[in-house]
Amino acid sequence: MRGLARSLQLAGAWASFATGCIGVFVPVLPTTPFLLLAAFLFARSSPRTHAWLCSTKVYQRYVAAFKQAGGIPLPTKIRMVGVSYVMMGISALVVQKPLVWVILGCVAIFLLYLMAVRIPTIEQNRVDRVRAEDAV
Repeated sequence: MRGLARSLQLAGAWASFATGCIGVFVPVLPTTPFLLLAAFLFARSSPRTHAWLCSTKVYQRYVAAFKQAGGIPLPTKIRMVGVSYVMMGISALVVQKPLVWVILGCVAIFLLYLMAVRIPTIEQNRVDRVRAEDAV
């Protein structure tokens, strides 16, 4: 049974990692939560793969500073919300279906809630310090 659980965790980790990487290019798809989930599942299923994930550029850029500094700088939040809203607006114009508009509206509200309430806002210099410490 342990082997099956490990295999499922490993499969989930790879799926989360792939989804997180896609999220780098698709603004509506979140990157950080999927990479955090991948890190958690890799840590439980394969320490070697977890170490590899933590060394990747995508993890360093989207997760490491957030994890160590405890939040996201305001300019980054504004850029994330802005790009996401533009993409959702384009999607709403292209699809022209009320159900899609409702779904996109819910996603937009949830994204705003995450950025304004749930995810702490930190100073950019905290992120820069964390990255500088990691580089040493």
